[in-house]
Amino acid sequence: MNKSTSTVPEWGHIVSVHQGDRWSVKHRLQELKIPCACPSDGTLRVKVHHPLALVLVHSVVRRFTLSRQVGVDWLERCWGTKVACPNH
Repeated sequence: MNKSTSTVPEWGHIVSVHQGDRWSVKHRLQELKIPCACPSDGTLRVKVHHPLALVLVHSVVRRFTLSRQVGVDWLERCWGTKVACPNH
């Protein structure tokens, strides 16, 4: 039997982020209690166990991959939306 000597964990999904941002993304995901790792192959591996985790991963990655202006434009559109929130 041939054992693999790879240092890449055999779990999680590979998330595509700039290599310079992967440690920051990893740190933020860990703050959100989302299991992740940055193996020596330069990838970012993330385990997603529920839909909320998927949304959080998307949000964190988006924060690091969008230009500042695109983020500002998105926020301005959100603030300008006339959607009524139900009062509880």
